[in-house]
Amino acid sequence: MEIGVQLYTLRDKAQDLQGLSECLKRVRDIGYTCVQLSGVCSYEADWIKEQLKANDLRCVLTHYNGEEIKHNTEKAVEWHKSFGCNYIGLGIIPTAKNFKENGITKEDIEEFVKQYKAPAQKMKELGSKLFIHNHHWEMGRIDGELILDLITKDFDPTELSITLDTYWVQYGGMDPAELIGRLKGRAECVHAKDFVVVGNEQRMAAVGQGNLNFERIVSSCYDAGTEYLLVEQDNCYGDCPFECLKKSYDYLKRIVK
Repeated sequence: MEIGVQLYTLRDKAQDLQGLSECLKRVRDIGYTCVQLSGVCSYEADWIKEQLKANDLRCVLTHYNGEEIKHNTEKAVEWHKSFGCNYIGLGIIPTAKNFKENGITKEDIEEFVKQYKAPAQKMKELGSKLFIHNHHWEMGRIDGELILDLITKDFDPTELSITLDTYWVQYGGMDPAELIGRLKGRAECVHAKDFVVVGNEQRMAAVGQGNLNFERIVSSCYDAGTEYLLVEQDNCYGDCPFECLKKSYDYLKRIVK
């Protein structure tokens, strides 16, 4: 299992190509060997391929445009493969238009299956795979069933995986280690993000600096076949994000063998 970085953590530092290039260099200097491309500036496939090679990094996952995945599936796969990436991700179910107000509804899920089942099958045929990143909304229930289960049940595990976010699972009232175990075959990429309480506020934290039991989480990742543990910290609360990433890396290197 490799330790990587979800570059959304560094999005404010990567809003142009020079900044993105510097971010890639600095995460490699920390020791990370792979990245997820999300929230950064626009880039050409040839450019990112050269940057990854120059820094001895691999891109293992992206967050990508859902419309492109739906309507230009083969082109999306080809574009990703040009810089060696087989996992293509969505930040949230694109059919959930009002999720901040309404959460994820049964209709959102039905529409997602309708729109993305065929693209997911095509991606599988082409040697790639579709991923969805969870937040706390997927920890809700509809008619007693976990929303995350409702999202995945119409897709074969070879067609759809979950980029499971440990912080949001805990925020939603579930056990990250237990849920990773349930997602065996769909948990190739996990977002490692710690959970801490400061005053009366729930906050994200560098891995090892919060309350989550990452030794259990890492053990579950091994059992579930996780390939990439991608550190993400959306909010560093004024601290240097590179320093936060180093704290996470130093901690994970002690428990990931």
